[in-house]
Amino acid sequence: MITDFLRDQAFAIAWLALMAAGWFGWAQEDPKPRLRGVWGAGSVAGFLLAIAFGLLVWQNWDTPSALDGRYWVFGVVVLAEILLIGGGCLVLARRGQSRWYGWWIGLCVALHFVPLAWVFADWSYLALTALQVLGLLAMRPALSRAEYATSRWTCPWIAATFLLYAGLSAVVFLLQHGYPF
Repeated sequence: MITDFLRDQAFAIAWLALMAAGWFGWAQEDPKPRLRGVWGAGSVAGFLLAIAFGLLVWQNWDTPSALDGRYWVFGVVVLAEILLIGGGCLVLARRGQSRWYGWWIGLCVALHFVPLAWVFADWSYLALTALQVLGLLAMRPALSRAEYATSRWTCPWIAATFLLYAGLSAVVFLLQHGYPF
């Protein structure tokens, strides 16, 4: 995240690192056995980064945010994302295509960063969206031919891009602010 709001940047780093840990965890649903350790290490890295920047969020909670006076906009974006994910998963379940949950949810999560780029006035979210969506679209043909859950490749992809984005944001943060704790 690139912003003038210290709390927002620390929160984005902590949240996306935590989400990376969760997506790496979901990747354990049906992984190639040799990748279990890699996905586990990714989860641990995400948790450690989330803790480090979560402490900064806690310490700086009373500082300004891009959301001041417009938390409702953020809520609308998240609600729309939840409804889209839920509706899509319901359709997939009724069609007997539950193995596509990972891919569908990954796509919805990636696309929710488009309005967030506007909400936070941070256009780097568009780069994250583009990277995630391009990866999801590129893997779709291979996933269509496969029998396994799409989470095998979708979840590590989303997780890795979240961890990469959080890591790059952490470097930007540390160069601008150091670790002010």
